[in-house]
Amino acid sequence: MYRRFRVILIFSCVFCMPTIIPEQEGRDYWYQKAKTAIQERVTLFGNKREKAKNVIFLVGDGMGITTITAARIFKGQRIGKFGEDLELAWEKFPTLALTKTYNLDAQIGESSACATALLCGVKSNFETVGLDGKGRFENCFSSFTSRVDSLIDWAQQEALYSHSSSRYWEDDSKVPTISRKSCKDIARQLVEDDPGRHINVLLGGGRRHWLPKVSHDSEAPYEEGRRLDGRNLIEDWIRDKKKRGVKAEYVWKKSQFDQIEVEKVDQLLGLFSYSHMDFDTDRDKSENGDPSLSEMTAKALAILSKNPKGYFLFVESMDSKMSDVDNMPYSTLLYGNGPGFNIPRLFPTNLSIEEKNSIHGAAVPRKWATHGGEDVPVYATGPLSSLFFTGTVDQSYIPHAIAYIACLAEYKQRCVINNDIPNSSQIFQEVIILLDELRWCLPAAYSVKKKQNRRIRL
Repeated sequence: MYRRFRVILIFSCVFCMPTIIPEQEGRDYWYQKAKTAIQERVTLFGNKREKAKNVIFLVGDGMGITTITAARIFKGQRIGKFGEDLELAWEKFPTLALTKTYNLDAQIGESSACATALLCGVKSNFETVGLDGKGRFENCFSSFTSRVDSLIDWAQQEALYSHSSSRYWEDDSKVPTISRKSCKDIARQLVEDDPGRHINVLLGGGRRHWLPKVSHDSEAPYEEGRRLDGRNLIEDWIRDKKKRGVKAEYVWKKSQFDQIEVEKVDQLLGLFSYSHMDFDTDRDKSENGDPSLSEMTAKALAILSKNPKGYFLFVESMDSKMSDVDNMPYSTLLYGNGPGFNIPRLFPTNLSIEEKNSIHGAAVPRKWATHGGEDVPVYATGPLSSLFFTGTVDQSYIPHAIAYIACLAEYKQRCVINNDIPNSSQIFQEVIILLDELRWCLPAAYSVKKKQNRRIRL
């Protein structure tokens, strides 16, 4: 039966180096481990013949249990309720699992290696991208024999999308001189190689990695591009689409984005910031500013939904009481490290919560907080979600479970085709509700305060 399927993965990601077991370096170990886990569940619960036509994969980077709890309370109090009794949209999903976030060579996972596990189904080394455990950080040549395919490759739409020995090789200026002739930077892979050149919708920031050193940015003319090869990859992207007869558009601000007519566009590139995009609370919402995450997701869904065979969409976003020692208020939902460390200890006030850059207290001083190492939740809904997303699993298991549900790769022949397809507008609406909820997890300015069992409104 065709039904909708969506997953939200919240993963946290520090620097503890475990011993790497040689057999775990290759992809075969993780493929077989996931296959065994899937077969055990099928044997236990039965081989149900359901299928997901569309896959919507949302990753809230940094949205661990503490942040989700704070977001729930923050949203509830903002709409006039206590907050603790509220439910965020994804908390209404019927299925919940926990996933382990470690990397092969790091106890506390890092974003690019975690993304490799989530999209390629293998555990990998710290700060590598799209490689199995044989890939070594900043070792160009190790990437030649360690590249792994991803969910999109399994869907026979090429691989998603880069393979790099360093997550920092975003443009050629970041690639060591000795490696530039052998290893393409990430932006260039996106424009020149499969699958990047065939991806229908690409929205985000980072124009500096697309522009040559001598070129000034369209939005920030005082800034130059970063590329040393003299190439303007935006122009190269446009030229490639024209050469292949693809209906494509490039936009860099909200007014252009809003004018896109989805029925006339098959591929859309939107680069809305010279560097990283702003948090939603800081976002310029004017015509010359940036679209919201919800708006970008809505536009992507409108374009992708034109494909009758289905689509894969990947989206990434990003209490207190009295102390029994010094009788000063403190936030009940705390983080281990970050800029909130102070001596003497800072304590929250009602007024501080109105400032969008208010911060929680932290036990260890750091300019920026690090990822956490605890297991994180996976919320799922759709066909077979209750079969495959329960208990505790490795991140590398997740894309294999999606492949089974969507009948991809080795599970392609599993499904029986029928015409029971859900209403696309229903899928569209539910996903946008979900993305609207994400904004409650973005500010660092929420604080939950209780004093003498009285709730203090934020």
